[in-house]
Amino acid sequence: MTKQQFLKYCLDAYGTSPDYPFEDLLETAVLRHAGNRKWYAIVMRVSRRKFGFDSDEVIDVVNLKQPTEMFGSFGAVDGVYPAYHMNKLHWISVLLPDAPQDVVTFLTNASFESTRSKMKSRRTT
Repeated sequence: MTKQQFLKYCLDAYGTSPDYPFEDLLETAVLRHAGNRKWYAIVMRVSRRKFGFDSDEVIDVVNLKQPTEMFGSFGAVDGVYPAYHMNKLHWISVLLPDAPQDVVTFLTNASFESTRSKMKSRRTT
């Protein structure tokens, strides 16, 4: 999946367009919920070397938040790694050129759901 395909998926599925909050990193795109402004994805250009490859090729990577019960379900075979430059207990990195499209969309959906506003339950007594 390319960065453009990923951004189109997010627009079609959630109605979100990227914003570019880092003036010095114009290629870094953040995707947020409209209501709570929480990030559910950040797309960056990162060297494969950061993920243990013997290559300086720079690729598009998306960091996604995951529920803790999902950790360990995916791995390098799926193009999924511990998060680059984010909390590794809650975020993963997905190498867009390496991950199957169904894995990318599944993990993006999980990230979107895990970061959306939760309805506060009312106690009735």
